[in-house]
Amino acid sequence: MEKSLDLINARIRDGTARVVTAEEMPGIVDELGEEGALEEVDVVTTGTFGAMCSSGAFFNFGHADPPIRMERVWLNDVEAYAGIAAVDAYLGATQEADAKDRLYGGAHVLEELVAGSTVELRATSRGTDCYPRRSIVTELLLEDMNQAVMVNPRNAYQRYNAAANTTDRTLHTYMGTLLPRCGNVSYSGAGTLSPLANDPGFRVIGSGIPIFLAGAQGMVVGEGTQHSAGGGFGTLMVTGDMKRMRQEFLRAAVMNGYGVTLYVGIGVPIPVLDTGIVRSTAVRDEDILTDIIDYGTPRRDRPSLAKVSYADLRSGSVEVGGETIRTSSLSSYRRARAVALELKDWIERGKMELALPTRLLDPTKRSKPMRETAVSPRVRDIMNRQVISITEDEEIRVAAKRLLKDETNHLPVLDGNGTLVGIITTYDVSKAVVTDGKLRQVKDIMTRKVIKTTPDEPVDVAARKLEQNNISALPVVDTTNRVVGILSAIDLGKLFGGRRRR
Repeated sequence: MEKSLDLINARIRDGTARVVTAEEMPGIVDELGEEGALEEVDVVTTGTFGAMCSSGAFFNFGHADPPIRMERVWLNDVEAYAGIAAVDAYLGATQEADAKDRLYGGAHVLEELVAGSTVELRATSRGTDCYPRRSIVTELLLEDMNQAVMVNPRNAYQRYNAAANTTDRTLHTYMGTLLPRCGNVSYSGAGTLSPLANDPGFRVIGSGIPIFLAGAQGMVVGEGTQHSAGGGFGTLMVTGDMKRMRQEFLRAAVMNGYGVTLYVGIGVPIPVLDTGIVRSTAVRDEDILTDIIDYGTPRRDRPSLAKVSYADLRSGSVEVGGETIRTSSLSSYRRARAVALELKDWIERGKMELALPTRLLDPTKRSKPMRETAVSPRVRDIMNRQVISITEDEEIRVAAKRLLKDETNHLPVLDGNGTLVGIITTYDVSKAVVTDGKLRQVKDIMTRKVIKTTPDEPVDVAARKLEQNNISALPVVDTTNRVVGILSAIDLGKLFGGRRRR
């Protein structure tokens, strides 16, 4: 049995369409079977509400008198891109204001406009014969704009990797605050309610289909940037009229230590045309798997600590390496459910009919990494391979002589097997001197939590470790934690000094 879209839309128009949310669909399939669910259900509504940094809006402000060709534009001190036309601009959600007293950005401006607040428009220009004005400052409401069109390049991720942190310090990321030593796991996405999780083959989600976007009727433009559906990370580019949006589904937020983002509510209606669609919309949280990624590794390809399901994540804790770790969601499942329910209401009341894609999205596509034409230097390129070290059982006076003899300020400390267990500096030795001989061995004064690097780590990353930890050298270790070199601030100075001379 199959159903046509025309039949479904006819039922929507006459008020007889059976519409359910993606949260309800698995139970219906369990009760009626796939064929029975196909006969019973016409539309499945989905919803998600989470941080979607790749969002923003185009504005047309209208012409002033005398007219101005806006070359630089600010809205509440947040700069918008004005390289489009005389009085058009695009404001990105993550663009931050020229203000030091608070963290405020494009997302806040967008929310305030939707909430009915005024914003200050400030623009400058060189002036031309046809646009003689050189500056303007005025206040605008959303209704004063000719157009305010939200165009979000990358929204509604099919799924997200969860995040953890194996380092000894707290990390501030777009996945929220990650506590040291795997103190928490952060995740995002609405699981069974997520739009793309209910159509992973992109059979009915594609260009031109109607959607719920921040409380307004919107549309899918096409694949989102970084669309990588072949790996389970598909995205959508979406658009909608900001003048019809509502604040409850469009909220600015600040990720501490990271920056500004925008929470957006998106819902996609899925026409139930055949048993294949019945099967995909019966997805449960248990069926959606993702990796817990170690954000403590400052590289593009970070290691996976565990593979879990959304059911595991939503349970409140997961097990990683034999340890139970608490989980927390960056998304609002309650608000995602509200999106799906409101979209269901729209369709039941005939406010929205469905459409098939005018252009299909590629379910096999994978995004590519950046092509880098300049090779980033690695630690191995500049590290000092002549490492002076000491063992943990040697006396402090031996360490002092070694530091003086070899004119170094740092001694990696090794155990009996030759692996790194600590580090001491001239400062550690000088402090030991004033203890009147109470501290005798290197292990009594060494720092045990060693900040270190590896030969293949980018120099920029190693330099950031030095800066963040206020230290002047990093032991370089191999995969067995054996010291193969040492990287000092002097080594970095030679590298960056050479760059400046060139």
